[in-house]
Amino acid sequence: MKKLSVKNLTLAAVVAALYTVLSLFGNVFGLTYGPIQCRFAEALCVLPFFFPETAWGLFVGCILTNLMSMYGPLDIVFGSLATLAAALWTAKMKKRFPATLPPVILNGVVVSAVIAWSEAGASSAFFSLWVYNAATIALGEALACCVLGLLLLYAIPRIGFFRELIEDKSRL
Repeated sequence: MKKLSVKNLTLAAVVAALYTVLSLFGNVFGLTYGPIQCRFAEALCVLPFFFPETAWGLFVGCILTNLMSMYGPLDIVFGSLATLAAALWTAKMKKRFPATLPPVILNGVVVSAVIAWSEAGASSAFFSLWVYNAATIALGEALACCVLGLLLLYAIPRIGFFRELIEDKSRL
């Protein structure tokens, strides 16, 4: 990762704010929380492909968003860590489409487990709820990341302002 500069810190902070605002907007339609969710903000999880420092902004934005989650501390900790891990994994990807997959995979596994645990605990219903939640959450993530996120991955390099900020020109 690049050294910490005012530019990098500012970009991460803007992404954190944007993630939070987009999540709140999605919550107006009931799409941000729950076993069936599609956070528009998750499309931003592809940004570390071009800007690795945004991984930390996504993490902070997810923490702020999950503070309002009905799933409590488990979602705040594990949901936010899943977003951070996905963002860091995305930063390591070499091609655009595969860069959309880490949030789908990690949130599909981790967030679905958090929701299943919150709903069923250690009961026999946990596994079936986990599988159901994994499918619905991964589908919502795929819509956000593989559709909206992929559009971002192709649009960002075409915008002069962002093109100049991308330090790894091989990703253009």
